[in-house]
Amino acid sequence: MLETLITSKTRIRILVKFFINAANNGHLRGLAEEMNESTNAIRKELNNLSEAGYLEKKAAQNRVSYKANIKHPLFKTLQQIVYKHLGLDAIIDMILARMGQVHQIVVLGDYANGIDSGIIEVLIVGQQLNADYIDQLALKIEDEIKRKVLFTLQDFPSESGLIIYENFENNN
Repeated sequence: MLETLITSKTRIRILVKFFINAANNGHLRGLAEEMNESTNAIRKELNNLSEAGYLEKKAAQNRVSYKANIKHPLFKTLQQIVYKHLGLDAIIDMILARMGQVHQIVVLGDYANGIDSGIIEVLIVGQQLNADYIDQLALKIEDEIKRKVLFTLQDFPSESGLIIYENFENNN
């Protein structure tokens, strides 16, 4: 979907890195290694995104680090586009539809760090969760978003990962 709008795969990967989780940051060499790209390709995209105001850059000790500019008027919109591109919105919708009392949905592993590795680890926190449905759900979601999804269920809140849904109002 996003590939038809943005033709640079490097730019898409950088947007995913920084907009899936506003806490993610990186520097030129680290991003080049992580994405297996040349430093020139990464530098070009970082400069373009910084000049447009989408990324903040900060110099410290001979290293420039980058992170998403959460004050940019399009930050939330770009984050929603990245979520939709990765299929996180579909995961949330399908989980909430039939899983029981879901209190939290947390993305763990590579995707929480902005790395589009193809395997999304999802933690579902809640009570009386429909464990039988989760196996069917995994296959259905994988077919829709074209990525492998690994689910873990637990009944206590997570201290780590990227929280993509939270609702403790129905907590008994």
